[in-house]
Amino acid sequence: MRPNVVKAIAGGFVGTVAMTVMMYVVGPMMGLHMDIAAMLGSMLGDSWTAGMMMHVANGTVVFPLIYALVLFPALPGGAAMKGMSWGVILWLVAQAVVMPMMGAGFFSMATGGMMAAAGSLMGHLMYGALLGAVAGTAPAAADRH
Repeated sequence: MRPNVVKAIAGGFVGTVAMTVMMYVVGPMMGLHMDIAAMLGSMLGDSWTAGMMMHVANGTVVFPLIYALVLFPALPGGAAMKGMSWGVILWLVAQAVVMPMMGAGFFSMATGGMMAAAGSLMGHLMYGALLGAVAGTAPAAADRH
């Protein structure tokens, strides 16, 4: 059984907004410069707007659909824990593959090192927890009538 796709998309949107606020508001208070829109935009013709659109589309639609339609049954725990597990997977892929492709280095070594990687992990955990909590669990057999 899988969670409701509409709820997963709503959870992805809530998680993306929270993660984005954390990145642009909380990050600088901790001395971190985490501009994911600029970094993604660097691969899209140096357009900050295109980068932000990609960030929002991935977080709101692409990642929640993968979570709800593919990974949900395989992830451990309840709703929030499943989401957090997905958040850790996204973080690992981001830090090991995406960040080096954008020039930030393996686990953000060229753009803040451990502090940046840890900040990114916190953001991905928050994103996943919100995604999972809003998406909820698969409906029980009695609820599907």
